[in-house]
Amino acid sequence: MLKIDTYLGWKVAFAHPFGAPAFTGPASVSWRVFKNPIALSIGGVAAVLLEFADARIRSGVWEHSSYKADPIGRSMRTGMAAMIGVYGPQAAARRMIQGVTNMHARVAGETPKGEAYRALDAELLGWVSATATWGFVTAYDTFVAHLSEAEKRQFYAEGAPVARLYGVHAPLTGDDDFTAMLERLAPRFEPHPIVNEFISIFASGPGALGMPKRLRRAIAHASISILPQNVRDILELGPSYDLSPFWASTLRVLGAAAERVPILDAPPAQACRRLGLPGDFLYRSQAAQRRILNTWTPPEPAVAVAAE
Repeated sequence: MLKIDTYLGWKVAFAHPFGAPAFTGPASVSWRVFKNPIALSIGGVAAVLLEFADARIRSGVWEHSSYKADPIGRSMRTGMAAMIGVYGPQAAARRMIQGVTNMHARVAGETPKGEAYRALDAELLGWVSATATWGFVTAYDTFVAHLSEAEKRQFYAEGAPVARLYGVHAPLTGDDDFTAMLERLAPRFEPHPIVNEFISIFASGPGALGMPKRLRRAIAHASISILPQNVRDILELGPSYDLSPFWASTLRVLGAAAERVPILDAPPAQACRRLGLPGDFLYRSQAAQRRILNTWTPPEPAVAVAAE
């Protein structure tokens, strides 16, 4: 049976239409990173904390989205949007991104200090994209498997086409670009109760993520552990947020296990089947993946249907 996922009412079948390419492919670093729920959880929370350090983004998100009422559900929907951009057929990703852009066009206001903001401001679009890209690749490298500098740069390059569709003028090309952007924006950063409220809700709120609270608390602290130290200092996330050695080790064990345990109805496995590969392709060893790809020919795209 064809599995249909939805994002804000838009239907996406990651396994259909057969042969439809994504913006990246099965040999990409992106497909490797985004299949891992530990990396996505830790990197996603770190990205939100970096975004909330800027009053313009914090105000826009808190006042114009469901974060205030449903931060975990909102985070899950953001995660689904990332999955569509990485694994979805290009047509579905373009449609979703255009819908998000249309919604963001209506988001504007003032921070509590009276500074005007617009969600489509080029600087804000660039920072949101940068925090997500840096957060996911850093979380994977720290808690799942080491990535070489070449692999990290490949990851950044693979995300550039989707970032441009969101309106980002200069997508990151590597960690150095992120550091430069951070240094430029850091003087604007400030602590705020919303930052601590978000952490508290994620760590101990309703179990919408299907995780035990102790694990969610560890993921929150792991996210804080990968933040640049100056950001952590500015946000006043002190020793009470430190990640214990036990949980650091536990998260690495879980991250490594998630590399090998396929979830066959999840977007990564569905996308593999859409391209004529085994559903567990991404969960096999890299050597086994290379052997499969050596004899793999991308299938001709089928004609899309309205339900995709």
